[in-house]
Amino acid sequence: MKKLTRSETALFLQDHDRFCILSHHRPDGDTVGASAALCLGLRQLGKQAWVLRNEEVTPRFQWLHENLTKEEVEEGDTIVSVDVASPTMLPEAFQPLLNRIALRIDHHYSAISFTEAELVDPASASCAELVWDVLEEMGVTMDEKIGEAVYVGTSTDTGCFRFANTTAHTFATAAGCASAGAKIYELNQALFETNSLGRLKMQAWIVEHLQILQSGKMAVCAIPKAVEESIGVTEDDMDNISSFPRTVAGVCLAATLRENAVGGVKLSVRAIPGYDATRVTERFGGGGHKGAAGATIQLPLEEAAKAVADVMREQQS
Repeated sequence: MKKLTRSETALFLQDHDRFCILSHHRPDGDTVGASAALCLGLRQLGKQAWVLRNEEVTPRFQWLHENLTKEEVEEGDTIVSVDVASPTMLPEAFQPLLNRIALRIDHHYSAISFTEAELVDPASASCAELVWDVLEEMGVTMDEKIGEAVYVGTSTDTGCFRFANTTAHTFATAAGCASAGAKIYELNQALFETNSLGRLKMQAWIVEHLQILQSGKMAVCAIPKAVEESIGVTEDDMDNISSFPRTVAGVCLAATLRENAVGGVKLSVRAIPGYDATRVTERFGGGGHKGAAGATIQLPLEEAAKAVADVMREQQS
């Protein structure tokens, strides 16, 4: 495995002509935005580029992939993954492609190398920022569509520039997106200022069922699938719901657990500086960032919640 700089990544991409770009499972704004921006930038340079259709992308972000997707990898495609920290983050349908991925672009500091070459920068708040830098190295002219794709990735992975991972480079990237024509106000309204009734009902349920630990410094919320079904929430309603328990005053480390369709439990952990979300998720085979990390636990929900709470209690600040 070869570690690349931004300039070396630009040269790698310039040396190839056909691309298929992969996003991760439970796709968020960063993996969708980064894959869209990379595809658009490569096309602008005359390359043949597509995003492999990820059936898990929800309507909240689907518009970013409009006219960019195809159903399968073709002979001669150079496969690139974006925002994928480990093989387990690939959708099940993408798993057969694992040994064919030529390049990984990612920003998770807790990551597993699995490609021939990789550009990984944990100092980047989002993968979209990395893609922006690489496209600039390649001489791409940033336009409205690229700007909006990168802005979605950058803003969602920083909580609209509120999280501790936000840097001067993050703001400079966002400014570049605005200069390129991205509709910043409209995007912020859609992504951060609009809640469905289902999401608000779910937040109310979380408030009623939140388990507070360590004298109010930690919180755990385990959400049964039956509750999601009774409220009628969609995946878009649940997007980044794991950040909500951390907003309780005094909570420094929060875990949200959701039952998935195949019997396991999806764990999402959020932390403020001084605490480390990955110290929790790595105990269950997961990873991510100090401020936000995840894992899948093959236990019943109640047992998983107890196990997570026990691990959280070990962490002191």
